[in-house]
Order: sequence, then C-alpha cells, then structure tokens
Amino acid sequence: MLVLKRKAGESIIVADNIEIKIIEVEEGRIKIGIDAPKEVSIIRKEVLDETKSENKTAAESRNIDKSALTKMLKNKK
Repeated sequence: MLVLKRKAGESIIVADNIEIKIIEVEEGRIKIGIDAPKEVSIIRKEVLDETKSENKTAAESRNIDKSALTKMLKNKK
C-alpha cells in the first residue's frame, strides 16, 4: 500500500486519467474529489462490502430454501 500525505488543494494522479484531489481537511475528516472518466466505477468501500455481504446472505438463504422445498416435494409423493 502506498501512503501519501497531502494538504488541502493537492492532488494524486492514478493511471494518467484519474485525479484524486484533497478538497478540505477539518476535525479529522477529509473531503476528497475524484475526477475520472465516466466508464470508471467509483463506490465507497463500506457500501461495496455491505452489498457483498447482503448478496452472500441472500444466496445462502436461497440454497436453504431450495433444499427445504425439495424435501417438502419428496414428502408429498
């Protein structure tokens, strides 16, 4: 992991076409701006992690439901 110190108004360039600019630093919080091409997806990591967790839970519950349904159908025959 690359760790950099930046001040408000300074930027970091990633892959020649993505600029991450420090907009404001106050009370331990940093406001950043990201300038990237439209085809580049930008999402907060905590939102991505939560979505992955919810998808995993939903997939696991579907597997349980399928096996329970299979058992019910076999018992009806």
